[in-house]
Amino acid sequence: MQLREIKVSNFKSLVDFKLSLHGFNCLIGLNGSGKSTVLQFLDFLAQQVKGNLDKWLEERDWKASEINCQLGIPEKYKDGTMKISRKKVIEFSATFSLHDGTQLTWQASFNPNDLKCTFEKISMGDGERLLIVKGLTYAVLGGTYQPIRFNYQGSILSQLLDKELSGELQKLKDFLLGFRSLELLAPQSLRQKTKSSEGGLGLGGQRLSAFIHEMSSEKKKKLSDKLKGAYPKLKSIDTKALRSGGKELNIAENFAGQKLPTEARHMNDGMLRVMAILAQLMTEHSFMAFDEVENGINPELIEYLIDTLVTAEQQVLVTTHSPMILNFMEDEVAMNSVQYLYKTREGYTCSIPFFSIPSLKEKLTVMGPGEVFIDTDLGQLGNEIASLKQE
Repeated sequence: MQLREIKVSNFKSLVDFKLSLHGFNCLIGLNGSGKSTVLQFLDFLAQQVKGNLDKWLEERDWKASEINCQLGIPEKYKDGTMKISRKKVIEFSATFSLHDGTQLTWQASFNPNDLKCTFEKISMGDGERLLIVKGLTYAVLGGTYQPIRFNYQGSILSQLLDKELSGELQKLKDFLLGFRSLELLAPQSLRQKTKSSEGGLGLGGQRLSAFIHEMSSEKKKKLSDKLKGAYPKLKSIDTKALRSGGKELNIAENFAGQKLPTEARHMNDGMLRVMAILAQLMTEHSFMAFDEVENGINPELIEYLIDTLVTAEQQVLVTTHSPMILNFMEDEVAMNSVQYLYKTREGYTCSIPFFSIPSLKEKLTVMGPGEVFIDTDLGQLGNEIASLKQE
């Protein structure tokens, strides 16, 4: 299964926002254009089936009221005038494709006051209804409406038993449960000695040591072998349990026949970040999101990293400010995957395939993707994009 399209209104700067997705995706744009907000929304989308929105907000140090668009929502009235309204409900839809080409569409309205979806509809491409939630009732597989007699947060999928779900709904739920965002990946977090991974690295990578410690010896060796592609001197990745219950991460490198051990607190930032990314790609998770993926990583390793991400089994989304990231993409990959995000005059985030912009598409015939990026004044693209929308 893959996520193919999202539409969202009233989540931070995302108002009437639409984004098409492929196997590998790369978001670019000026600072403040909304790249991180898109990653946050995707994590919000996945959190709906995990169900604990209170904890999700706490981890991000957010209040529920802060996820709404603070600019208000433009609405057109019957008399033709436009007014800005204040809405609490976040409306979204997400389209997924199964391996056999079947499409699923999930539409929902999320109320931040209740921390749950007060309306949901999941249907097949042919219109067959798999699930619908209206107010205090729900119906599964076209059955009769039943009263909701249980409390939950997010989507009702977070509480429905597997036996109540069709095969398609179960696949959708499993896909979203397999979403992982490492948008806050940071060296100081990656060096922490944590007791348990809780099934993931954490938003900032703070559970990396425990995550690797819980790997089988076979997987740990596989991770070490992959990391050697970027760091040939690496001999092994090692972990140990401390008396405190925390797990310590170490590596060993080989220099002139001598083994040099190094604790995570002394490892370079780039190695820790690449290790964390490779560790995540070795899981069965469905979708990975990385913010400013190039941070702290030596330019010589960018090609290795991008090749790994583009060919990953999972669906991947990265954001970047680096033309080097684009330079190591094939033209066809860049055409499909690179989306340019920008803010409208009103402050709303929009997206457009970067190389669909005529002037950039023409440049791509004689330049590499990264060279086009360097040769383009992003601040001046607004007029060309505006003219495209008028056509």
